[in-house]
Amino acid sequence: MNWPVFLASGGGILAIALWAIVKPGQAEGVFTGAVTWISANLGWWYIALATAIVVFVVVLAASRFGVVRLGPDHSRPQYPWYSWASMLFAAGIGVDLLFFAVAEPVMQYYGPPTGTGESLQAARDAVVITIFHYGITGWAMYALMGMCFGYFAYRRGMPLTIRAVLFPIIGRRVHGGAGHAVEVAAMLGTVFGVATSLGIGVVQLNYGLSLLFGVPENHAVQIALISVAVLVATISAVSGVDKGIKRLSEFNVGLAILLLAFILLTGRTAFLMDGLVMNVGQYAASFVGLSMNTYAYEGATEWLGAWTLFFWAWWVAWAPFVGLFLARISRGRTIRQFVIGTLTVPFLFVALWISIFGNAALERVLPQNPQARAFGEIAMATPERAFYQLLEQYPAAPVVALVASIIGLLLYITSADSSALVMSTFTSKVDAAHRDGPAWSRIFWAVTTGVLTIAMLVVGGIPTLQMATVIIGLPFSIVLVFSMVGLWRSLGDERRRASAREGTTTRGIERSFTQQLSYAMTYPSADDYAQFAHHTAIPALHEFAELLAERTDGRPVDVQSLPLEIEGVLDESERYELPQIELTVPLGGGAFVYGIRPVARPMPSYAFSMGALGHVYFRADVYGPTGSLDYDVAGATIEQLVGDVAARFEEHLTYLELRERHEDARVATSLKGLASSVVTKLRSSRLDREAD
Repeated sequence: MNWPVFLASGGGILAIALWAIVKPGQAEGVFTGAVTWISANLGWWYIALATAIVVFVVVLAASRFGVVRLGPDHSRPQYPWYSWASMLFAAGIGVDLLFFAVAEPVMQYYGPPTGTGESLQAARDAVVITIFHYGITGWAMYALMGMCFGYFAYRRGMPLTIRAVLFPIIGRRVHGGAGHAVEVAAMLGTVFGVATSLGIGVVQLNYGLSLLFGVPENHAVQIALISVAVLVATISAVSGVDKGIKRLSEFNVGLAILLLAFILLTGRTAFLMDGLVMNVGQYAASFVGLSMNTYAYEGATEWLGAWTLFFWAWWVAWAPFVGLFLARISRGRTIRQFVIGTLTVPFLFVALWISIFGNAALERVLPQNPQARAFGEIAMATPERAFYQLLEQYPAAPVVALVASIIGLLLYITSADSSALVMSTFTSKVDAAHRDGPAWSRIFWAVTTGVLTIAMLVVGGIPTLQMATVIIGLPFSIVLVFSMVGLWRSLGDERRRASAREGTTTRGIERSFTQQLSYAMTYPSADDYAQFAHHTAIPALHEFAELLAERTDGRPVDVQSLPLEIEGVLDESERYELPQIELTVPLGGGAFVYGIRPVARPMPSYAFSMGALGHVYFRADVYGPTGSLDYDVAGATIEQLVGDVAARFEEHLTYLELRERHEDARVATSLKGLASSVVTKLRSSRLDREAD
């Protein structure tokens, strides 16, 4: 465990919750005042930051860095597109989508930021504003953090933590107080962001159960619902990504698609499709204007704080935990693939969902509908009821409401379990990207999030959680700026490192004359590679690990042998399962990785052989954290391999030392310049006072 981060974040969350319970009036007053001040004075910051992030991720994906993989160059995606998109959507969107897809369009229709409510223009803008709040801007924040986590963990060999993202900026200082502070800020934002979503979800589910089964609407039922959801989320989080979260996500997305199709086909299909086309077109046409609109001349700061700033703070709060989760499921994808997938796949579904449900709700509040006023009043006064009130107008309403409740519950659980998994990682000293925090820590954070949700609901309900999110999200918004700077610098550093290697002699083991002749005339088969891996490569890496442990007081070294499935070169139906061996040494500035993997090559026509040859042979390709080092170690002895690993290890340490010197010098120069500027201003101010 990373105890400073664990204790500080846990203590901070409990302190805020207890303060809100003991002094509810004082807490509400402080929250209200803080949000009012942020809306009036820092609204521009949230608006500018969100727009800058969209520009950054799009430019990065379109640039030469778009082909860089979130992992070594030879890595490939672990999950197919449907599984990946399902987990991305289920983790990135909570049960609140059911809440706001109906309630927000109605609220924007009655109370738009500008103009007159209940007008034709208000109706045209209502769904577009809702799509904007759930649109590309928020997913760009997820994409930014996901790229940062995936790149630094899977390509640079750093732990899957937020402090690793800041290493290019502040160097080894990330291991001290600065790194702790960043992760505590991320933890606070994550817990309150998730608690807000869960609070909204449990209130809405409570009404759904009341409608279906006559369950009373009160805090006792809501506490019971949260407890059950936390229990299921805990089981899912402990079972891991593949067994729990993946299956829940795929099932939930399938249910959501069925519900969406049912509403579309049993409602006014032509009207809903017309609205969808118009909404998406209007969103695309007005995206830049909406993104930069601070309503400076209209004075709509109250609306801005209640809606756009709240949503941007909410996305910021969710960005670290969703970004880390996306990194976990995106190893092997290129930056371009990752950005395109993250910005388009979930957004298309969100746009469909909001447009169809939003226009179905607007149809009920337009003046020509005789029940317009009744439905509008329900949506404005008790927005958690609006979704189910809408479903009651469709055939088989009880069944449809039950399906919607299951979708909401599963969205609740997938948000809770993925956040517990990520928060456990944030507060642990994980030394490798494929490892999670301990199981008891996942249980603790799932329970803590549930307790905070209960406390805030009892004290002030959903508005209190929303205000807390706007406030808590502000400190972490600064980390997003550092993340953009750090990622861009590291990508540039990698390019410079690759350029420096160009033109140098090919690295590799020093073979004797006999070995060189044998290597030139030998084309290893799959069995030959397997024997080399088991009898030479694995013993050599274990020997290096033991030698390193003796000289570093037991520094942990991880040696893994993993089965790798390889397709045939000429015949894709052929499959070979051969071992890939990897040695990892965790280091502060980036783990040292030395791996050997099988690479199939077509047999050349000039191949020498005393016997029959196959149509493919296998290289024992050496790779580092960023990919292949372009040399083959087949035929080497154990001693030669140990020497090669030692040479690469020394090279890696030299690189880390030079990089730290460069970063330290740059930081020192910046601090020196800042100090000089401050001293100059102080002297100027003193001279002015003396002159007066």
